[in-house]
Amino acid sequence: MEAVQNLPPHEQQEFMKTLEQMQMKDSLTMYNNLVERCFDQCVSSFRSKTLDKSEATCVENCSGRFIKMTQRVGLRFAEQQALQQKRAADAAAAAAK
Repeated sequence: MEAVQNLPPHEQQEFMKTLEQMQMKDSLTMYNNLVERCFDQCVSSFRSKTLDKSEATCVENCSGRFIKMTQRVGLRFAEQQALQQKRAADAAAAAAK
């Protein structure tokens, strides 16, 4: 994000707008994947317009697992990013000596 701070203000605004749009698109994609996966896995009958108890339980469990997995992947990604930044900073410090 340091590079963004070096941009002119109008380009910073455009960058942030684009970043927000990408984040919104990613959120919607994740939500759609969750709905599709859990619906396909859990809903098997269309006898009524509401889910029966076993289908509702399955959807709750499926969505809970999906959200936990997504959070875990996000944490691991953040850890890897921090590790790479630390390595880059260490390499830059070593090169400066």
